[in-house]
Amino acid sequence: MIPGLFIYDEDFAQYRFNADHPFNPRRLLATRDLAQSLDWLSPELLVRPTRPPSKLLELAHSPHYIDLVQRVSETGRKTYGIERLGLGTDDNPVFVGMHEAASLAVGGTLKAAELVVNGQTRRAINLAGGLHHAGQGHASGFCIYNDIVVAIRWIRQQTGWRVLYVETDAHHGDGVQDAFYDDPNVFFLSLHESGQYLFPGTGQVDQIGVGSGRGTTLNVPLAPATDDASWIQAFRYTVLPVIQGFSPDIVVSQHGCDGHYWDPLADLCATTRFYDATSRLLAQWINQYTAGRWIATGGGGYQTLSVVPRVWSIVWAVMSEQSMSQDLAIPNDWLTRWQPESPSKLPTKLFDDGDQFHPIRDRHRMIAANQETLRRLARLFPTFNFPTKIDTID
Repeated sequence: MIPGLFIYDEDFAQYRFNADHPFNPRRLLATRDLAQSLDWLSPELLVRPTRPPSKLLELAHSPHYIDLVQRVSETGRKTYGIERLGLGTDDNPVFVGMHEAASLAVGGTLKAAELVVNGQTRRAINLAGGLHHAGQGHASGFCIYNDIVVAIRWIRQQTGWRVLYVETDAHHGDGVQDAFYDDPNVFFLSLHESGQYLFPGTGQVDQIGVGSGRGTTLNVPLAPATDDASWIQAFRYTVLPVIQGFSPDIVVSQHGCDGHYWDPLADLCATTRFYDATSRLLAQWINQYTAGRWIATGGGGYQTLSVVPRVWSIVWAVMSEQSMSQDLAIPNDWLTRWQPESPSKLPTKLFDDGDQFHPIRDRHRMIAANQETLRRLARLFPTFNFPTKIDTID
């Protein structure tokens, strides 16, 4: 069986609000190009998605909202009051073809789900997906439609599988959490910057689900300036016990890379090594506990060329079982093509070097705050086998 498939379409580039908007789809082309330059993406691994019908979009959104998006998409002009639904705002300005662009992103994650459910592959990735803020009847945080909710509900309908959703985007996935907050068969696990400091302001430790879904939502709000070591510790501490205790049949993950040190829209201090380490851990645990079934998506990431292509190429390399060294150089042909578009000099290596970044002030306080969060989670989720001891971080 093919170890992994990469969902891609040139029309993903149409999901572009305006020239000045931080959500830039050029990152998708740059990522695909980098993976190909590294010989990690042969033509037989590329799969094109199709746009889903409105009936499938209704797995996540109300018919009224979908109809509104379609109508404003035709003209690219605001209609009265749509700001109340998150459209026509600075975050989500309307544009001609918005419905088609957003629904194709949904189609990408649905295609990934179909390939895994039908047994054509164990793993598939749609980096145009991960649009985790959109709600049932509103847009939010650059997200028009919620591809993750559509895909998970489709998987549940088709298979009855229990689904674990894991995300490491700097911003909490409130739209996904809300959709499954009372669902005992979908476990939502997010490690993100605390909503005390960052949009959308949700994802507190005590948000653990309601009704029959109580205990199937777990949030790890991280302190600003969280670095690789502290974030990886939190990932190890929470994700493995949840996989062991919840026993999912499939994992859906979101790999927003706006937690990187250089990202302008968050306050975390990860490097590319964090995304490599957590992807490897997730792959190991998925192989061990879920028969290897894994669907991955993109998400945030606003250093369009210096960070996103490297991080997402790393995630793809892990998913598709490519070999890579920690000193792997970025191919010169890729640098030549993309440097003219970058406002700063592009990194020449896939992995960051530690001396590229300024030391974190009051690092001990950040570590202590995150470890106290882990202790609170252990008290809130006594049925999971969280480690009894939290190791000291140097």
